[in-house]
Amino acid sequence: MNPYFGSEGVGFLYVFVKRMFQWVTGQLGAGDLASDELQFAVLALIAISCSLVGAFLVLKKMTMMANSLSHTILPGLVVAFLFCGFFSEAGPCSFVSMSAPILLFASLVTALITTFSTQFFHRLFKLQEDASIGLVSTTMVAIGVVLVTVYTRSTHLGVEAVMGNVDALHPHDLKNAGWIALLNFVVISSVFKELELVVFDVGFSRTQGFSEKGFNYLLMLLTSLTVIGAFRAVGILLVLSFLVGPVLFARQWTHSLKSLIIVAIGTGVVASFLSVWVSRHCLSAYQMPLSTSGIASTLLGLIYFCSLGIKLTLQKLDRTGTLRGISIKGS
Repeated sequence: MNPYFGSEGVGFLYVFVKRMFQWVTGQLGAGDLASDELQFAVLALIAISCSLVGAFLVLKKMTMMANSLSHTILPGLVVAFLFCGFFSEAGPCSFVSMSAPILLFASLVTALITTFSTQFFHRLFKLQEDASIGLVSTTMVAIGVVLVTVYTRSTHLGVEAVMGNVDALHPHDLKNAGWIALLNFVVISSVFKELELVVFDVGFSRTQGFSEKGFNYLLMLLTSLTVIGAFRAVGILLVLSFLVGPVLFARQWTHSLKSLIIVAIGTGVVASFLSVWVSRHCLSAYQMPLSTSGIASTLLGLIYFCSLGIKLTLQKLDRTGTLRGISIKGS
C-alpha cells in the first residue's frame, strides 16, 4: 500500500521527510520507493537535464528549435509503435509494452531529421531560421497527427505521448532519467568554457577555432535526448516548460551563467516537489486526480509571472526613489 495514501498537506511532508531519512540511512532501498517518491525523483532529474540544456538554448535564442523538437518526435513515436505492432505476434501492441530501445531510436532519428532539415532549408533556400523551423515542425507534426488518426484510433498512444503519464512510471524510468541527467552534466561540464564563449562572444570564439555550428548541433543532440527521455513523464508538449520556465525565472535574478544554471535547477526541483505534493493533496482531500506533470508546468508558469511582477515592482520603486529612501533611512 502506498504510504502516502490519504495524506494531505502537512501529513504528506511528514511522511516524505521520514521516508527520505530512512532512504539516506539505508533503511529503504531504491526498489522500495513509493509512487509519489518515484514521480518526484523522475521529475527532478528531468528538471536538472532540461535546465542544463535550456540555459544555453535561451541565451542563444534557440528555444523555438527546442519547441519544434518537442513536437516533431511524435511521428517517430507513431512509427515505433507501428513497428512494434507489425512484428508482434499478438498484433498491435500497447504503448506500455513497446520496445524502449526501438522507441528511443526512432524518436532520436526523428529529432535529428528535424534538426538537419531545418538547417538545410535555412542554408540552401535562404529561409529565415524561424520560417524554416515553422515549415519543418508543422509538416512533421501534421504527419504525426495523420498517422495517429489513421493507425492508432483504438489506442491511447496520443494521450500518453502528448501529455505524459507520471503515474505509469517504473524504476527503470528513474534509471533512464538519471543517465540522461548525468550525460548532460558530463558533456556540458566538459565543454562549458567553449559553450560560454560561443554564447556570449561568437566573433572571438571563431578566432579561437571554435565552430558555432558544431556546438549548435551538440545542443540539439542533447536537447533531442532530453526531450525523448522526458516524454514518458511529462509528454512532448509539457517538456518545453521544463526547458524554458526555470531558466527564464533564474535569468531575472542572476547575470552569471553558472548561477543561472544552479538557480534554474533549484527552481525546477522545487516545482517538481510541489507538483507531487499538490497532486497528492487534491487526490486525498478532494478526490481530484490531477495531472502531476500538468501541475508542474502550471507552477513553473506561475513562478515566472510572479517573479516578473516582483521584478517590475522593484524596478518601479527604484526609479521613483522609494527603495533608495528606505535604504538611507535603514543605514
